[in-house]
Amino acid sequence: MTSTQRMSRAEMDQMDSSMFARSLLSMGQTMSTANVIMQLANPAVGYGVAHSTVESGRLDRHPIKRARTTASYLAVAAMGTAEDRRRYRQAVNRQHAQVRSHGDSPVEYNAMNPELQLWVAACLYYGWEDIYERVHGPLTGVERDTFYRQGMVVGTTLQMPAEMWPADREQFQVYWDRQVEDIEIGDEVREFLLDIAHFGYAHPWIQRRYGPTKYRRTIGYLPERFRTALRVSWSATDQQWFDSYVDRQVQRERRKPLWLSQLMFRALLWDVRLRNRFGRPLV
Repeated sequence: MTSTQRMSRAEMDQMDSSMFARSLLSMGQTMSTANVIMQLANPAVGYGVAHSTVESGRLDRHPIKRARTTASYLAVAAMGTAEDRRRYRQAVNRQHAQVRSHGDSPVEYNAMNPELQLWVAACLYYGWEDIYERVHGPLTGVERDTFYRQGMVVGTTLQMPAEMWPADREQFQVYWDRQVEDIEIGDEVREFLLDIAHFGYAHPWIQRRYGPTKYRRTIGYLPERFRTALRVSWSATDQQWFDSYVDRQVQRERRKPLWLSQLMFRALLWDVRLRNRFGRPLV
């Protein structure tokens, strides 16, 4: 099921990801919360994030910083050099090493676990493939194979070895379907996720102004199995609204040159490099 390709850490850091990087479009911001929910639907990841003692990295308490560091990770993984990837991994490792379960934890978790990182990487890949295909059209043939193979950088930039990545897109689907069968969102994690979906961490004015749209588009991006696990309703009217919303986003995205659509990610990559140069924290 997984790739037989074994690569050294240096080889993984040097992987070409130029085609996969074309999926990092500004429209991706609209599905970011849905992707977080998919990742946290794995109980070990969900409780690991909800119970994290790394105060500076908590999404519910430092949403702007967490959004920056997550988007910076994607920029580094998909657009960065081998040195960018190596340095960012070291910074994330220092944070992840502190995220592990204790005796009273509902489930066992460890943020350094490659199996959990494979799941997170799979969610990231799934989301960015979705955005790419909505904007550029379906991936087929050699293009699909290349995009998928390069997509492993969202895992190999951390601890996931290349050989854990499913061998091809068909095997990825098998892995995905099996994992989705086991997703579970307990009451505590559900409350945590719904608060994020409703902009609960933002100023009350922002919640009132933007919360309903953020919530609706977030639930819209989720596959049905995740909506069921989250125990949220979704009507035909909701779907019609979502389809119209996404269509407007796609049309807007298609009118932009690629450099403009990717400007935020490229700016974040330069920010990472400046932070490295001046010894400032990356995460």
